[in-house]
Amino acid sequence: MIAIYARQSVERENSISCETQIEYGRSAIKPDERSQKVQTFVDNGFSGGNTNRDGFQKMMKMVRQGKVSKVIVYKLDRISRSLADFVNILQEFKEHNVEFVSSQESFDTSSPYGEMIVKILMVFAEFERTSIINRVTQAYAHRSEMGFYMGGRQPYGFELVPAVIHGIDTKKLEPIPSEIEQIRYIYEVYAQESVSLRRLLDILVAENKEPLNGSQWTTAKLSTLLKNPIYVKADSDVYDYFECHGVRMVTEPAQFTGTHGAQLYGRTKHKPDNPDWSDMKLVLMSHRGVINSDIWLKCQRKLEKNRQITNSYSNPTSWLAGKVVCEKCGHTMTTVKGKVNRNGEMRRYFNCTGKSHKKTCTGTKTTIYAKDLEEMLYDCIFEKLSDLKEVTRSSNSGDTAEINELKLKIKEIEKSEAQLMDSMLSGGFNSDMIAIANQKATHFKNDKLALYERIDALKAKDNETDIVINLSRSWKHADYGCKKDVAAILIDKIVISEDGSTKIIWNI
Repeated sequence: MIAIYARQSVERENSISCETQIEYGRSAIKPDERSQKVQTFVDNGFSGGNTNRDGFQKMMKMVRQGKVSKVIVYKLDRISRSLADFVNILQEFKEHNVEFVSSQESFDTSSPYGEMIVKILMVFAEFERTSIINRVTQAYAHRSEMGFYMGGRQPYGFELVPAVIHGIDTKKLEPIPSEIEQIRYIYEVYAQESVSLRRLLDILVAENKEPLNGSQWTTAKLSTLLKNPIYVKADSDVYDYFECHGVRMVTEPAQFTGTHGAQLYGRTKHKPDNPDWSDMKLVLMSHRGVINSDIWLKCQRKLEKNRQITNSYSNPTSWLAGKVVCEKCGHTMTTVKGKVNRNGEMRRYFNCTGKSHKKTCTGTKTTIYAKDLEEMLYDCIFEKLSDLKEVTRSSNSGDTAEINELKLKIKEIEKSEAQLMDSMLSGGFNSDMIAIANQKATHFKNDKLALYERIDALKAKDNETDIVINLSRSWKHADYGCKKDVAAILIDKIVISEDGSTKIIWNI
């Protein structure tokens, strides 16, 4: 049996009705499937924020009973707007041999391409679940929200000046124009793809752009400066960046309008592959930011990539383990610790087990350093993910600003929903109050739907595929485990010849 599922949160003039969605679903049925029974499942007035929907649950019951061979929807978000729920649903479809098709998008799990996308989605969904957001104490949060400077070393480009904030005598950061001009130059240069921290330092020295406070630039100082959110014009994208890293967000999301700088404080718990930021806090400051969020975030992605590559070098194993094969004997190659070089770095290299264990192979004539092979494969996989589908962007600044504002409104509604739920769970509501609370919850749900639909309409202008974009972005800051899982999906094996040349055998 083929199941066609349709969902509409609320009837709107420009929204696609469930009847229209079902017609699109019927048009996606292949000619050789026309003889199969078709059953429709409809949910009118239900949000995609969760799966507690009558029609959807009836369909899933039939899926679990083995009565459904294919599920067709109008678009992916008709199933769920939650990535975690969507991935779990796809996993359940797979367990019951159910194909899944979106009639308006290039998504069909019966094809190798669709199956691969499902696997990669599951890897990244698990990676994103590791980000945990904790609340901050009320008193400290209140003081932070007022924009007080929270202490620490005074950042380059600013001076502290007396100020009165909410009637309290304090100090605030004030930009120093000549130094801020240098800051902007540093960000713009480093944002270029080919510029490393070392190259950035060389450029500054060559152009005689030394710090105006009498000190000297070093790669460590430049790295610290580039990571500092004190300079960014913090908007919803910056909010999402820190929230996804598990940072405790002190300031209300509605205040991330792309105007003010922010301050990150607390202590990072360092882990081998992925620092734990859950004890860190972010607060908006009273001063204006000086670096656009897109440039600032681009620099963060580059800095994170450098850190992950460095972390992978210090790991005794490799995320390519089990994939590297000696062409001469066919045995796998494992990582071995080498001697410490003059810089105090212990370089790992791949060694043929046919040589070290079986004594049947002479191995390669050149040393295959894990660092070099991982870096090459990192770039190859990124290109592979990017090539899955061409992505074009045509957003104008007006659309970007409106999307940012809509995202902030959604975050405010979600916070209000959480507060309402906490109040209901705490008890003390009589039947009349519960009825009012339910009306309020419905109001929240409808408002969120309208905001999501507006965002979808603005993004539709760009002709983008969100899934492909998310894969490419996620790969840029994937941890060791995530890289290993993606390599397992995409790569069959990496063949190393006797002269050290490399051949990648892809699964796709």
